[in-house]
Amino acid sequence: MTHLDTSGAVTGAGDRSRPRAALPALCATQITGWGIVYYAFPVLNPQITADTGWSTTATTAAFSAALLVSALTGIPVGRILDRRGPRAVMTAGSLIGVIAVLAIAHAPNLPAFTAAWLLAGVSMAATFYQPAFAALTRWWGEQRVRALTVVTLAGGLASTAFAPLTAALAQHLSWRATYTVLALLLALITIPAHALALRGPWPAAPTPHTHRTGDSRSVVRSRPFLLLAAAMTLNSFAMYAVVIALVPLLIARGLSPAAAAWALGLGGAGQTLGRTLYASLARRTGATTRTVLLMCAGAVTTATLALVPGPYPLLLALAVGAGMVRGNLTLLQATAVTDRWGTAHYGSLSSVLAAPATIAGALAPFAGAALARELGGYTALFGLLTVVSLTAALLAAESGRAFRAPS
Repeated sequence: MTHLDTSGAVTGAGDRSRPRAALPALCATQITGWGIVYYAFPVLNPQITADTGWSTTATTAAFSAALLVSALTGIPVGRILDRRGPRAVMTAGSLIGVIAVLAIAHAPNLPAFTAAWLLAGVSMAATFYQPAFAALTRWWGEQRVRALTVVTLAGGLASTAFAPLTAALAQHLSWRATYTVLALLLALITIPAHALALRGPWPAAPTPHTHRTGDSRSVVRSRPFLLLAAAMTLNSFAMYAVVIALVPLLIARGLSPAAAAWALGLGGAGQTLGRTLYASLARRTGATTRTVLLMCAGAVTTATLALVPGPYPLLLALAVGAGMVRGNLTLLQATAVTDRWGTAHYGSLSSVLAAPATIAGALAPFAGAALARELGGYTALFGLLTVVSLTAALLAAESGRAFRAPS
C-alpha cells in the first residue's frame, strides 16, 4: 500500500523501483571520488610545488577555486537532479572528473593547472555528497536517514584509503604519473558504477502536503530558509576553520607536528563515530532543536580546545569529540531540507542551502590563518570561532521560530 512518509515522499512504489545496487555503488564512488579528486591534492601538493616552482599559495588557490565552482555549479545540477534523477548527472560528472584529473596531471603551466581544477569543481558538484544525497532521499523515502548515514560513513573512509595510497604511489612515481594512475582508477570505478547501478526509474516528485511548501523559489526567498542558510554558512566557516587550524594550535602549545597530526586524524575517526549516532538523535529531537544543539556542541568543543592546554590525552579526547560533532553536522545538512520542506524540491533546495556553506568552507583556511595573525594567535582564533558557532545557533533557533509562526 502506498503511504506518505514524514517528509511528504510517496513510498511503497518507490521502494519497489529502488535500484538495489545504488547504495553500495554510491558508497564506492564517494570513497573513490573524494579520495582522488579531493584528498589526493594535500598529499601531492608539496611535490607539485617542489617540481614546478609554483607557490603553495597559488596551487592551494586553484584547489579552493574548484570548491567555489562546485558550490555555484551545484545549484543548476540540483534542479536537473529533481527532474531527471542522478544517473546521467553523476555519470557525466565522473567523465568530467577523469578528464579534469588527467588535465591536472599534465598541466604545462599554472593557468592550465588552475583551469583543470575549475573543471574538477564541476565534477565535484555532479558526483560528491549533494547529488548522492538527492538520489538517496528520493529513492529511500522514510529510510533515507539510514541510507544517508551509510554513504557518509563510506565517504569518511576516503582519506583513510586514498591518502596512504596516494603517498605510496608518490614514493615511486612523479606527481604527474601518480595523478594519471589515480585518474584511471577513478574511471574504472566511478563511471561504470554510476552508469549501471543508478538505472532504476526516478520516482515522481511527491506533491507537497503542507502550506509551507510551495515552489522552490518561494521557499528560497522565505525568512526561515534565509535564516537557516545564514546559520549553516556561519557554522560551516567555523567548522572548517577549526579543522585547518587545529594542527597549528597544538604545535603552538608545544606538541610535535606528528602528535598534532594524530589529533587531527583521531578527529576524523570521531567524525565517523558521530555519524553512527545521528539516526538515534534524529528520532529523539525535532529539526530546530537538533540543529541548535549540534551547533552549540560545536561551540563548546571549540571553546574547550581554546581554553584547555593539556595534557595530550585530554586534547586527543577533545579532538575526537569535535569530530563527532562534525560528523553529525554533515548529516544535519543532508536532512535539513526534508525535515522542514519535504522531498518535492530536495535537489534544488539542498544545493542552494549548501552553496554558501561550501563557499564559506573553501574560504575558511585562508580567512582562519589571516584572522589568527590579526588576533595574535590560534587560541584567540578559536575563541572567535566559538562566537561564530553560537551566532549560527541563534540564527537556527530564529529560523525555527519563523517556520512555526503563522503565515
